[in-house]
Amino acid sequence: MTIIAPSVLSLDYSRFEQQMLDLHASKAQWLHFDVMDGHFVPNLTFGPDILKAFRKASHLFLDVHLMVEDPDFFSDVFIDAGAQMITFHTEALDNDSQRIMALIKKIRDRGVKAGLTVKPKTPVETLFPYVGEVDLFLIMSVEPGFGGQSFIPQSLDKIASLRKLIDQQQSAALIEVDGGINSYTGSLCKQAGANVLVAGSYVFKEDIIVAVDSLW
Repeated sequence: MTIIAPSVLSLDYSRFEQQMLDLHASKAQWLHFDVMDGHFVPNLTFGPDILKAFRKASHLFLDVHLMVEDPDFFSDVFIDAGAQMITFHTEALDNDSQRIMALIKKIRDRGVKAGLTVKPKTPVETLFPYVGEVDLFLIMSVEPGFGGQSFIPQSLDKIASLRKLIDQQQSAALIEVDGGINSYTGSLCKQAGANVLVAGSYVFKEDIIVAVDSLW
């Protein structure tokens, strides 16, 4: 089963109530929440109070992607605000395996699922040592920072490589893909082995129910 995780980065906040009603009427199971600090990536987005509001407004699973310089600090902040999955970048911890493992443990010890990701130019092999350690791997199929970018085709090779290793190790880790997802690229990602599709502009700038259904 494919999990659809609409990215609220692209939600039309002038139509918040109606768009949330449409989301809840669709087959979306998760909400994807992008946290950017203006340093790790060149954009600023949401703080924890916005996540708290989504927790009150929705029953959907809250999937938080930290694009911040200090994921150790912000993991606690967003878990306190209601995050159910925290995904962070290896690059933010200088690809230091001890620091990465310590943060994975910290997140899981708080009863929250842990995910790991890298920027598009970082080799996917950076994630391989953690196949048995996390609940999810996020493949960024655009440069993190802004919505509406085009899908990077080489992302499919990353998905396939990760899927092969996950299957070999009989891991339950999910593969999530974020960036340039539509019905066509989403289908390619699923064929390559992805489980979770994040879509922002494609969902919120069209008929939400129809767009989500097309990704299913």
